[in-house]
Amino acid sequence: MITTKQIRSKVKLLDSLINDYKKQIPPKKRDWRTYEEQLFVRTKQAIHFYDKYVIRAVNALKTINHIKMGRPEKLNIEQKVRILLIQRLIEKSNREMSFMLLLFSSLNKIDVSYKTIERIYDDEKVFLVLNNMHILILQDKNINNIDACGDATGYVLSVKEHYASIISKIKDKKSTKKQKIIFSFVLMDIRSRLYVVYGTSFKSEKDAYNQAMIMLKDKGININSIRLDRYYSTQSTVKNLSEVHKNIKFFLIPKTNVTIKGSLNWKHMLKEFLEDTQKYLGEYFKRNQSESGFSEDKRRLGWRIPQKLDTRVNTAYFGILTWHNLFWVGA
Repeated sequence: MITTKQIRSKVKLLDSLINDYKKQIPPKKRDWRTYEEQLFVRTKQAIHFYDKYVIRAVNALKTINHIKMGRPEKLNIEQKVRILLIQRLIEKSNREMSFMLLLFSSLNKIDVSYKTIERIYDDEKVFLVLNNMHILILQDKNINNIDACGDATGYVLSVKEHYASIISKIKDKKSTKKQKIIFSFVLMDIRSRLYVVYGTSFKSEKDAYNQAMIMLKDKGININSIRLDRYYSTQSTVKNLSEVHKNIKFFLIPKTNVTIKGSLNWKHMLKEFLEDTQKYLGEYFKRNQSESGFSEDKRRLGWRIPQKLDTRVNTAYFGILTWHNLFWVGA
């Protein structure tokens, strides 16, 4: 029988316990030559999978023919999706992307204005194709039952400010303009490092988490175990996830005001934390894959989304998530 006093005493020692745990794991030295070689191979594979999944996703799209008023579109749906994903990868604005397409028009026969590219982000069929790509990747990798880790991050909608600087202002309760950031929460499969579900919000990280949980329920994917940031270490998190995923195991770091009162899964989690803390920390720190995933995404695809309207921002973010999975689907 464990008590609240025992758990809180252990939490007070957490910093030293984490230091002891980290000392047991020697830091890995990166072989830069091998790293560059592997990066080249992975990039080559990602572009191959980009081509493969765009075609499959477009072919899987079912549309109802209807009469559309106005001028005929210059781009078909496959061209739109390709332009959007290429734009996310090379981090160009709509205007810069239109110039690049003009530059290479002799090769691809595409000559469009930046307004045409801007409207790609409003096209529902583009979003549906990206969703098809996401589903096909998960199906091909047989992602049904996962050991998961999750975390939240944000992307800046302003060109001039960095995400970290805006978050610092929010914490200091200094004023910021509305919709300077889009928050995202992503659940990753630890084995494959693929992003399984995600949620976005202009309000908060918690709202983005809630949106991700709705998507998780819709996809019907089962979680065997989960590791989340201390912010989500609450009884409500454990209770809500336990109702959907019956045998789920939790690896959350208890807060300083933790209490033993709660559901059976909450008690089991605290018991494991108390009785074998080092082993528990070993499982919990698999969550670092989420942070390394975000870091990788932002180094490759940038830390800002140069869009303003809600729908366009969400579509642009889906492009980031798609590229992450394209880089890992062949791993």
